[in-house]
Amino acid sequence: MTEQTPRVAIADKFMLALTRLPKTTQKKTLEFVSKFRQDPGASGINYEKINDAKDGHYRSVRIDQNYRGIVRAPDQGNVYLLLWVDKHDDAYDWARRHACEVHPGTGTLQIYESSEQPVNAIEPSVGSGASSEPLVTSEQTEPLFSLSEEQLHQIGVPQALTARVQSLTAEAELEALESRLPVEAYEPLYLLAAGADWQEIEQDYLAPQAAGVDTDDIAAALARPSSQRQFWVVDNDLELQAMLNAPLERWRVYLHPSQRKLVERHWNGPVRVLGGAGTGKTVVAMHRARWLVQQLLGGKEKLLFTTFTVNLATDIAANLRKICSAEELERIEVKHIDGWVKEFLRRNHYPHEIVYENASPEYHRIWQQALALNPALGLPDSFYKEEWERVILPQRVHTKAEYFKASRIGRGVALNRKQRAEIWPVFEEVRAQLNHQGLKTFEDATLDAVDLLQSRDIRLPYRSVIVDEAQDMGPQALTLIRQLLPEQDNDLFIVGDGHQRIYRRHAVMGHCGIRIVGRSRKLRINYRTTEETRRFASALLEGVSVDDLDGGEDQSTDYRSLLHGTEPVVTGYADGQTEQVGIAGEIVQLLEDGVESRDICIVTRVRKRRDELAAYLQQAGIAVQVLNQQTDNRNVAGVRLATMHRVKGLEFRYMFLAGINADVVPLALAMGSSDDPVEQQQNELNERALLHVAATRAVQGLYVSYAGEPSRFLR
Repeated sequence: MTEQTPRVAIADKFMLALTRLPKTTQKKTLEFVSKFRQDPGASGINYEKINDAKDGHYRSVRIDQNYRGIVRAPDQGNVYLLLWVDKHDDAYDWARRHACEVHPGTGTLQIYESSEQPVNAIEPSVGSGASSEPLVTSEQTEPLFSLSEEQLHQIGVPQALTARVQSLTAEAELEALESRLPVEAYEPLYLLAAGADWQEIEQDYLAPQAAGVDTDDIAAALARPSSQRQFWVVDNDLELQAMLNAPLERWRVYLHPSQRKLVERHWNGPVRVLGGAGTGKTVVAMHRARWLVQQLLGGKEKLLFTTFTVNLATDIAANLRKICSAEELERIEVKHIDGWVKEFLRRNHYPHEIVYENASPEYHRIWQQALALNPALGLPDSFYKEEWERVILPQRVHTKAEYFKASRIGRGVALNRKQRAEIWPVFEEVRAQLNHQGLKTFEDATLDAVDLLQSRDIRLPYRSVIVDEAQDMGPQALTLIRQLLPEQDNDLFIVGDGHQRIYRRHAVMGHCGIRIVGRSRKLRINYRTTEETRRFASALLEGVSVDDLDGGEDQSTDYRSLLHGTEPVVTGYADGQTEQVGIAGEIVQLLEDGVESRDICIVTRVRKRRDELAAYLQQAGIAVQVLNQQTDNRNVAGVRLATMHRVKGLEFRYMFLAGINADVVPLALAMGSSDDPVEQQQNELNERALLHVAATRAVQGLYVSYAGEPSRFLR
């Protein structure tokens, strides 16, 4: 592209405004954008000067008889900006009230509402559902922020709004001001109001001060990462079509500056990244993989991207194909951890078959035989399986002497030495029968893989390993991951969230040889769900202590969403049939309102209820797609139905959580029959986390329903 060739940048506000237009107008707008990109100066563009606009560069452009777009046309340079689209009068009013300029301190190209009109004259944040209420008057007299003008300048607050920000006295006032502030300034202010300290903001948000900023140089401003999260420079039709066809997925591709800092950095060892649902942890991990392949890998080196389940690995591989070239993909191996272990052991002629408790009849029979040796200590059968999973397997206990020395920290039932001796024969029998039949648990097999790597000095091709969903990895898996490559710069990049732990595997990274001191970061902005949905989902875990994957505690109060919308709808029905009728009615209404069926998902705790709902909707003439192991093909129409476990890692505009009944959530089978209070507490946390994860899949709207008595989690 030559210097004379016009360039077009599209603002995120334009894209979000586009989603509010009628379908026919959306189509006309997309046709206009494609034509505009080809030649912004074409005679048919129909530019009209807006005499009283905030910016003398603003022009209106005709979409159809009723709708206009707002464009910033250059008087120098060759960059055109598509800023807004709306009905004729509303578009002109937007242009009168909004500035688009380069911030002199950060060098970021900003759009913000700079008029002195009262807040109730401001349009709601597009896509946010924010109300046009007047600013909340608070009795509090202390300012909300104790920040200097220089600090406000550093985070990108426009000079015209500095005094207004300094006058705020309550968080509600800040939320009411959201639509007037540039997003780069609002985010750190929101986090500071939520309790973050200035040092955290400096670390995550402040970029080096742009030296000698030319506020007239739009092209230079667009080249800065802080501008690229709000403006997209479109260089070809394929890129344009991909962006226009999936505006709701824009966050998958474009990184927030704080995320980019994590991705594009040379780390001197393992890195842990925490963050609540929707904060973009997996997106960061995928971009990290691409960056490492581009910047670090040489020769035949590869990168391993591992996660916990085969479904998640499949989804990650599909998303990597959206951002990586074919050559880059050849260097990235995506594999769920169980699958990797099986393949590695098979290549090394492992003589045992790997078994899982819930999927192996042989394993079940072995346990039934061993439990017949249960001594008369009054301990239920569940205790022995819990002791096996929490103590015997993680610490690789094979003998009575090793059991005497094993740590039982975290177990609710205390045992003295005599009691350990009396119950050991149960575990000894399980070990003996497994060995006799040539079977190994996944946990033991994983540690056998560690032994192979150490004893045979096996050299793997990996230069780096990225771990997603680390909260569900057990100590054996993390110990293995540490052994896959030597300790070195940029070796391990680990992302997770204890609030989303839906399996019983739990580990402390430091105990597995993964040292992250000084290399831990947290993402605090939810880019997926509305704040109303986030609050609902977070309330499901309120008062529950959640770990930070390394022995500490992770807070959930420093996590926010910038999007606003309607409150989740919770509806009770007399019975399951009535619930089916109600859900179908809500879905029909959404479809009539223009929502694509593929953007709606119904989630249940158990498969039986999922399949009942699928059959009912089909009978009602509604197309459905039941998600099992396959990747969700977004090109296929149909309302999606899935279990809570399957929907992890996905997102939909509208989510229905169905059958959240007292006798189903929490699921009695998952809760177990344990008398151990620690086990009971952990089982309940996992069930709460499962509902939390399902709720946070919603992008725009959340519907929750139950038949009969509601789950106690909904209280």
